[in-house]
Amino acid sequence: MSHSSDNLTFWDHLDVLRSTLMRICIVAVVFMLVAFCFKDEVFAIIFAPRDTSFPTYRLFDQIAVLMGHTADASDFAVSLINTELTRQFMVHLQVSLWVGLLVASPYILVEIFRFVSPALYSAERRYAVGVTVSGYLMFMFGVALCYFLIFPLTFRFLGTYQVSNDVTNLISLESYIDTLTMLTLMMGLMSELPVVGWLLAKLGFINAGLMRRFRRHAIVGIFIAAAIITPTTDAMTLCVVALPIMLLYELTILIVSRTTVRTA
Repeated sequence: MSHSSDNLTFWDHLDVLRSTLMRICIVAVVFMLVAFCFKDEVFAIIFAPRDTSFPTYRLFDQIAVLMGHTADASDFAVSLINTELTRQFMVHLQVSLWVGLLVASPYILVEIFRFVSPALYSAERRYAVGVTVSGYLMFMFGVALCYFLIFPLTFRFLGTYQVSNDVTNLISLESYIDTLTMLTLMMGLMSELPVVGWLLAKLGFINAGLMRRFRRHAIVGIFIAAAIITPTTDAMTLCVVALPIMLLYELTILIVSRTTVRTA
């Protein structure tokens, strides 16, 4: 264990914590202000899945053509509306906050690690670095997976779904942003499965045999989760959403099988 902080009093630790939180807040606010100022660029990225030229739609059109079906992305068009006077400004602030935190997240993790690392043994510090980096990369993988696959398919289905031709869809800006935020957070957390599996295996709570034994149950649960995340009647779309999650489960089994249980 590092003893560099052994001589610090309780109040000294609080002072270090205060300085760490202050630096994190300053950096996060700076990135939030940058995102706020670059409104057009940020919202162009956020609203891109509404456009038929979005890469995911073009890719699925090409796949449909190769399979002998007719591409229908040209008929896809959903407009957003705003019904409250202050809503657009509040959404602008909300999006700027999330984008600022997302961009500043590497620095935030470094600062947190710098604060806790003096209390760790050298072996624990290596584990902490691996878990932190792996967890961050897997979360960002989930964010990218949501933006390029999950959310476009969800928005395309729900945004164009009609119980009757007499009912016109008017999607609110708030609904669009809230759905994107919820799905992004959900997929980011779900992508942490390999890291969580490694931690549980390291502590001796699970093993590869247990996960293999419940593989069928996991597959059923994954398809149910995929159906909830992307409520579509298209079996292909359901499989496309479920496949990455199934691969994460299989990756977790592989990682767990190579994990040595930590002994006291």
